[in-house]
Amino acid sequence: MLHPHTELRFINKEIGYGVVATRLIPRGTITWVRCQLDRTITPAQAASMPPIYQAILDKYAFTDGRGDLVLCWDLARFINHSCEATCLAPGYEFEVAVRDIHPGEELTDDYGALNLDFSFTCHCGSPVCRRTVRPDDMLRQADTWDTRIREVFPLISGVEQPLWDVVTAADKERVARAQRREIPVASCRLNFFAPKAGAEAQAQAG
Repeated sequence: MLHPHTELRFINKEIGYGVVATRLIPRGTITWVRCQLDRTITPAQAASMPPIYQAILDKYAFTDGRGDLVLCWDLARFINHSCEATCLAPGYEFEVAVRDIHPGEELTDDYGALNLDFSFTCHCGSPVCRRTVRPDDMLRQADTWDTRIREVFPLISGVEQPLWDVVTAADKERVARAQRREIPVASCRLNFFAPKAGAEAQAQAG
């Protein structure tokens, strides 16, 4: 479920549509939660679907750390990529704003964290653009992403959280324990599905 203070807008001819903030979303705000309305589809289920469904999954679904496809039911499926993403996912079933997102500003993810099947050329325009986004970027970028997440993690309990009610009880407990420093903040590495990167490496080697 996507943060309620967002809407779909046309960005430009190159990007098409994207999700923008309608109010200030402060850093530390949970911007998306994997919720009961999102659909989880196994690879076997996806492979048995007609091509018209598979094309939709290829465009809008992402792969979780277990290798299942997740198809968001709401506007979350329109969030675009940036190599300097406004939102990142720790090792929980949610994403958090790693900086303030101002009204009219686009919410972005780093698609390198979504277990891609193949690399793609990036034109996000960020000063830190990687030019090529790869299936194993999670391993390359994890330390950087984890650092950015840890910097804002203490703010989770201090800012308005419209999505807190849909965070799972297990994740709420882990967040509370991490904020009490009883356990580390869960690393984004927990979202990595290793066979994806291995499949591409084998294809390139072949």
